[in-house]
Amino acid sequence: MQKFEHFIDGAYVDSTSGNSQAVFNPSLGVESGQVALASIADVDAAVASAEAAFQTWRHTSPLARARLMNKFLAILNERKRELATLISEQHGKTILDAEGEVIRGIEAVEFACAAPHLLKGEFSDNVSTAMDMYSMRKPLGVTAAITPFNFPVMVPMWMVAISTVCGNCVVWKPSERDPAAPLKIAEYMIEAGFPKGVLNVVNGDKVAVDRLTEHDDIKAVSFVGSTPIAKYVYDRSHAHNKRCQAMGGAKNHMIIMPDANIENTTNALLGAAYGSAGERCMAISVAVCVGDDTADRVIAALTLKIKNLTINHSMDEKADYGPLVTKQHLEKVISYIDMAEKEGATLLIDGRGFKLDDDKYANGYFLGPTLIDNVTAEMQSYKEEIFGPTLQIIRVDTLEEAMRLPSEHEFGNGTSIFTENGAAARQFSDNVEVGMVGINVPIPVPMAFHSFGGWKNSAFNEHNQHGMEGIRFYTKVKTVTSRWRGGESAEFTIPTLS
Repeated sequence: MQKFEHFIDGAYVDSTSGNSQAVFNPSLGVESGQVALASIADVDAAVASAEAAFQTWRHTSPLARARLMNKFLAILNERKRELATLISEQHGKTILDAEGEVIRGIEAVEFACAAPHLLKGEFSDNVSTAMDMYSMRKPLGVTAAITPFNFPVMVPMWMVAISTVCGNCVVWKPSERDPAAPLKIAEYMIEAGFPKGVLNVVNGDKVAVDRLTEHDDIKAVSFVGSTPIAKYVYDRSHAHNKRCQAMGGAKNHMIIMPDANIENTTNALLGAAYGSAGERCMAISVAVCVGDDTADRVIAALTLKIKNLTINHSMDEKADYGPLVTKQHLEKVISYIDMAEKEGATLLIDGRGFKLDDDKYANGYFLGPTLIDNVTAEMQSYKEEIFGPTLQIIRVDTLEEAMRLPSEHEFGNGTSIFTENGAAARQFSDNVEVGMVGINVPIPVPMAFHSFGGWKNSAFNEHNQHGMEGIRFYTKVKTVTSRWRGGESAEFTIPTLS
């Protein structure tokens, strides 16, 4: 059975805590390994390694850092399948979905390779007689990355690639549910030529999170996970005078107008709701149909498509989605289906009790696709994030009523509208109170050269993730005013420019 330890100062090290946690293969429902849980001393060792490396790394030119990032990029492109396999075996998403995740992570690394341009400051010549003014972007120091189980490669690349190319060093605490891919990435960075200590990985639980958010040498914390933990990390980081970007949960709505192409819309909705077993913070979990006729047509088309979905073990390339990540999470999602039924919603398709025919996977954490109609905004199952292969249908009469649902929900991560009406799409995108909007796009995850971030209780942050927002988060600006001439007399009033 495999043991996953920490990666500190360029090498694997044993944990000093003596504590560990089981890692499972979700398709089989069996333990596949043990992951060490860091002690405070383990975290401190990782921070010390990063701090020592920073003293040299901060002075490495952006061009030299970008060249190493390009070597790392080449390794990622060569090893996509290797990383995807590790993801599938421990997370449960299908191998093709995992490869897609790796590719989206690679896009963030591609963006980071442009560091010499991205880190350019501003220059003003002769702002006053013989005086110039310019700004520089400087690294912060040691930063922390605390990343989720559902994207063990993509989300970390938003943080690790951008932070390190800006001249920082990183201590990364991945999810303890799927530690294999993060540790492999640390190996790749050493292989690419990054100095020891630029990236350190500590596996752990709340002990590690608390230490990272309080450690004096950590200057900034990046987090993606559930809203309660995001708020906890944000508040704790700020209490210890750190920058923080903490992305939380979601309840993403797709608004379907009467003029929408039902075939295209339901194809998009099918993948957005059930892909990756719904374990995406940008998954569509609520379809808001404008008009009963729209709802009936959507349900009729969806029902046929859902019945043809293939649910199987994660390494099946023909599977549409695989198991959920853990037995505990499976039980939690089932409890929300129970809740919706008790609240009076209509279960059109019930995924509870789903089992694969193959006895080999009898203990896997599988849940069939679930479709629930007649959901209302007052239901608790609507208010909370389900994070599973479950789609709720809400029926409304107007676009204005539809738009109020995502705008008034406590989460504000992503939303989309499907329509052939440009005026309706523009009204929606301009006025809906949500951070990321798709127009005939079901999962509007921005490309790496833009930025990712929700509103309201979906994000607690000074800056969004990746793109130029990421560059700004991981750097601080120094402004220099320079004059080269002699013979000035003393001035006792505030300086003015002339």
